[in-house]
This record gives sequence, structure tokens and C-alpha cells, in this order.
Amino acid sequence: MSEKTPMLSVQDLCKYFHLGRHLELKAVDHVSFDIFQGETVGLVGESGCGKTTTGRAIVKLHEPTSGKILYRGSDIFKQNKAERLEYCGNVQMIFQNPYASLNSRMTVSEIVGEGMKIHGQYSKKQQEDRVLELLQKVGLGRDHMSRFAHEFSGGQRQRIGIARALSVNPEFIVCDEPVSALDVSIQAQVINMLKKLQEELGLTYLFIAHDLSVVRYISDRVIVMYLGGIVEEAPADELYRNPQHPYTKVLLSAIPIADPDKIRSKERIAIKGEIPSPINLGDGCRFADRCPYALERCKSETPQMKELAAGHRAACHLL
Repeated sequence: MSEKTPMLSVQDLCKYFHLGRHLELKAVDHVSFDIFQGETVGLVGESGCGKTTTGRAIVKLHEPTSGKILYRGSDIFKQNKAERLEYCGNVQMIFQNPYASLNSRMTVSEIVGEGMKIHGQYSKKQQEDRVLELLQKVGLGRDHMSRFAHEFSGGQRQRIGIARALSVNPEFIVCDEPVSALDVSIQAQVINMLKKLQEELGLTYLFIAHDLSVVRYISDRVIVMYLGGIVEEAPADELYRNPQHPYTKVLLSAIPIADPDKIRSKERIAIKGEIPSPINLGDGCRFADRCPYALERCKSETPQMKELAAGHRAACHLL
């Protein structure tokens, strides 16, 4: 990490969706974490745990119910028009679905160049040169500039999405499951490209995913979410070597292993029951009904985050 103060600080973030009278879905509930310049932070958890909602709040696609998001010390939801435009240039997002995130009526050149046009960074000729440069960075070329999104494979579309995110020279990118919709062989290519771009351009990533093997490969730190809240956070190697929260242990035990000898000796932690509804959640640990180690206390008292070691914290009454 290149600095002691965080580039981005999420402080007690809540995002609730009102579904009707007396019904409230707590998609993100009192989430706090920091991201430092130059690092990659993995954000993992089951589908519906609030990962994407957190990422969308960071890029200002969701207005939080409460809490703050500070970027270099400034509250992003208290910016004037000029500050908002600058923030949108500094912070970009790569979306999960490459088939839905690209405008089917625009050419690749228009898609990648749209942000440059809005920010007024280049002349028309400079913009064309810059689009070509970005496409070449992501493995495409000049002959792709005049084509439309439907003419590309999923992997190529995601490369276009990455070029679009880079077009306004950001320093922080939210990667929202950027490889989950791609074939495994293409996933490896895209992940390696993201790592290379990070080294070349000095980028900082929040990498949202549910594939724990991918997260381990690309992340410096990992944050584990469950049902809208953070249950554990640690440096990547530490988390995979020494998980502390029962939910993290369950997730890691489910990682498939290609070696048949190793998989026979590996302990698989089974959990029962369904994920509770995030609507009108009560007190207590949200994992209590599925946790194989739950105590009576877990069902009535919400556990607080505890510092277990340097950079390693978790929320569990058993710790």
C-alpha cells in the first residue's frame, strides 16, 4: 500500500429498499471498510449478500440510506457539479453482464469514446487515437472500432467494457463480477489483463466476485459479506490460511479441488437451511440459523467486529 490514509473509505453504509408499507429490504446494513491506493480488495459472498449494491453506491448509482463514502477525504454525496464530474472521471465501474452493459445502437468507437466526449478531454482526432490505443490495450484493434456490440463474443464485449472504464483515465475501478459470465479460459485472460493494467496504470480495484479461487489470485485483501453485512476481513493469504468466521470456513470448504487424492481428505462443512429473508431483519447473528456452531446467544445478540490480528477482523460470538 502506497499511503497510510485510504483512497476510499466506506463508513457505516446502509442501503435499504422500501417495498411497501412496513416492508424494508436491508441490502447493505452498516458496512465499513477502507481501500488504499494501488491495492485490490476482493468482496465476496453469496448472491444477494449486497456486494453489487455496495459497488453501485461507490460509483453513485445508488443513493445510500445512511452512512458515508469518502474519496480522498471528501464525502462523495456532498459534491458540487464540478466535483461530481471529476469524481466520475476518477472512479469507474466494469459491469457484470457484457451483453446488457453495452449500448446496442452505438459502435465500439462511440461506446469507448462517450466518456471522453462528456468530460471534454480530447479533440475528435485525439479521441479517435485514444479509442484505438485503449482497444489495443485490451486485445482488440482498429477493425473493431466501427462494429456494434452484437458482433462480438462475451469475452470481447467485456474487453470493450474495460476499455470504456479506462477511457477517462480513472484511478479506482469497481469490478463487478467482470468474469462470471465468461468461459473459464477467457476468465484467465481477462484477470491477467486486469492485473497487467493495474501495474501499468497504477489502478486500484474493488473486485466483486463469488469465485473464491479468482479472488485469491487477484486480491491483496478479502472482505466477506453475508446478508448485507461484513462478517470477516483479512489479507488474502491470511484469510485462506486461517479463516475465523464460520461462514468463511463454509465458503472455503466449498472450493473445488482438481486433485482427487486431496479432495478425499478435505473436510466439507455442510450447512442446513435457506438464507433468511433480508426483509425486516431482527437482532442476532444473521448466520445463526445456518451455522453449525451457533449458540443461543447468537440468535438474540448481534456480534460486533473484533480485531483478531493485524488487518484481520471478524464478527462472531465464538471468537
